[in-house]
Amino acid sequence: MIGLVTDEIASSPFAGQLLRGAVETAWDRDHLVLTVDSGGDPDKEAAAVAELLDRRVDGIIYAAMSLRRVTVPAGLRRTRAVLANCLAEDGSLPTVIPAERAGGRAAATVLLEAGHRRIALVGGLDDIASAERLRGFREALRGAGLTAAPDWIVRTGGEISAGYQGGMRLLDGAPADRRPTGIVCYNDRVAAGVLHAAARCGLRVPEDVSVVGYDDQEHMASFLDPPLTTVALPHRAMGETAMRLLLDAVDAGETPPATVRRLKCHLVSRASVGPAPSP
Repeated sequence: MIGLVTDEIASSPFAGQLLRGAVETAWDRDHLVLTVDSGGDPDKEAAAVAELLDRRVDGIIYAAMSLRRVTVPAGLRRTRAVLANCLAEDGSLPTVIPAERAGGRAAATVLLEAGHRRIALVGGLDDIASAERLRGFREALRGAGLTAAPDWIVRTGGEISAGYQGGMRLLDGAPADRRPTGIVCYNDRVAAGVLHAAARCGLRVPEDVSVVGYDDQEHMASFLDPPLTTVALPHRAMGETAMRLLLDAVDAGETPPATVRRLKCHLVSRASVGPAPSP
């Protein structure tokens, strides 16, 4: 048996693929997974790890809802452990995370390849993912000889309302030759808000402005109007990879090395990106 401790994943619709990937990988190798969701309570996490150790699990995966640095429960030091979608503050445990900087590059590159040169970014939080995606976004633009205008990096948050606010700031009343023709969004919820702002401003997507999301959120990205081009977080692959690392260490009778594995975030092309409009 393998223990899997999460902060909010088991009770959230956003990252269920991580759990499915871990559980199915374990099942294929004759292991069951006992999952405990702490709701983000450190005391519950410590108690859950202690209980799993009492049950003599072969190892534990600790998975976080959002990419962040964590102070892991002390009990993880007493067993084989792998982190998924988070990093130990002291770097002492192996971890599997998304390649967020490369994902940010991919989001900007799909617009550059469609001929866009006036590209903005909307949304973002004070977290690792936002910083890495912004770095990748800037790298892609620099590679094309471009620099994003400072007022076209609109850091408004991570919800639909934030996307609407940022989209209106960029698009409302702006002359056609002074507004961005492509917008990269922090996530798909922000992109939904930008789509709403574009419609409120009488702009067509993708004829007047193209929009790229991030996450490929289930039951959302493909159902927006138009369906959203987005960068998919590798939730399932993170679960599979973390479980393989752990089970390989169990089979070898070793402790997995404290490496960081970054998994590719694949671009999912849909109808929200089109050629840059003529000047």
